[in-house]
Amino acid sequence: MIGRRLKSAHFPVLAGWLACAVLLGACSGNEIDPDELPAELVEFKKTLDIRKVWSTGVGGESEFLRLGLRPASDGSRIYAAAHDGAVVAIDVERGKKVWKSGTELPLSAGPATDGKLVVAGSSDGDIVALDAVSGEVLWVTRVTSEVLSSPALAPGSVIVRTVNGKLSALDRTSGEQIWSIQQSMPSLSVRGTSAPIVTRSLAVSGFDNGRVSAFDLADGSVIWDVLMEPPSGRTAIERLIDINSTVQAAGGDIYAVGYQGQLGAIAIESGQLLWSREMSSYTGLTLDIRTIYLADERSVLLALSRGSGRELWRRSDLRNRDATAPAVIAGSVVVGDFEGYLHWFDLETGDLQARIKAGSNRITSQPLVVNERLYVINDGGTLSAFEIRQAKD
Repeated sequence: MIGRRLKSAHFPVLAGWLACAVLLGACSGNEIDPDELPAELVEFKKTLDIRKVWSTGVGGESEFLRLGLRPASDGSRIYAAAHDGAVVAIDVERGKKVWKSGTELPLSAGPATDGKLVVAGSSDGDIVALDAVSGEVLWVTRVTSEVLSSPALAPGSVIVRTVNGKLSALDRTSGEQIWSIQQSMPSLSVRGTSAPIVTRSLAVSGFDNGRVSAFDLADGSVIWDVLMEPPSGRTAIERLIDINSTVQAAGGDIYAVGYQGQLGAIAIESGQLLWSREMSSYTGLTLDIRTIYLADERSVLLALSRGSGRELWRRSDLRNRDATAPAVIAGSVVVGDFEGYLHWFDLETGDLQARIKAGSNRITSQPLVVNERLYVINDGGTLSAFEIRQAKD
């Protein structure tokens, strides 16, 4: 498994001996390709005022791990987790901690919540479930491998994706396994996994082999299976086609994007690929009623038609700045970057509207929008809430 791109190099960071070989080769030259450098931030005319409402510390030990510890919400509380094992519930309005639970697990994914249960995964392969009201740990279950993406909650189960290509359903009351399926794994893959989603009695997920698959929630039987893009190229790196970002469901369709692969729409009921276009992204996409928003592998921000994949606008302001998956709030699309900035762009035109420093640490996780506020956790474990308002002339 390989990691994501260094901020000053376009290739992904590799694990183990392969990492050493690639990094030594990259550092052997004296010149740095200017095309690989992060874009410098430039002055612009601000059209939105951004106000930080509150911020609070959640936990630590993840500054350099690039973990998917994105917060979740049930509308009244924000739930967040840290690699040091802390899980906290925070009042959305005031930013005050309602409860804090120390799980003593190296948490690496989640949490997910439905207002009753809060579930997170660990780098040791543990799934922990807590009571959303009290923070009491209800059960801990060991799954087959490291968990790097948020679980999904269904009425009777918890759906978990692990880095070894397995998708499992656990009983939400006891944590016992209900079913498990295995997808084939390539010899080399980008570090990270697609988070599963639950829609129309299906569990849907992307996989490292470039496939998007839907499974019956009850027994894990395959409903449909789509290969977004066959691997091509002569080397293992050229043949990477991982779908690491979370697929999205809307209007009867599934939307997915892969690394060195395709962006496409799939019919939920039949699994038919409705359209696809060449695209490479590992951070993920978000949707509104007509549009797909994503940052590609170079952190170029794009807006595309949901109906056809046609490009509507693109912005290169954040090129090579390791932009997060976007979030949509009011009339803006927002992404974070490796220097801890949040950037706000107009939904319709792509014009840059505002920029604010959320903190000194990198932002890896996609911002979260709840009740017209934007919440973001940085890699130092600080969770902050922001509001937008029209700038005064």
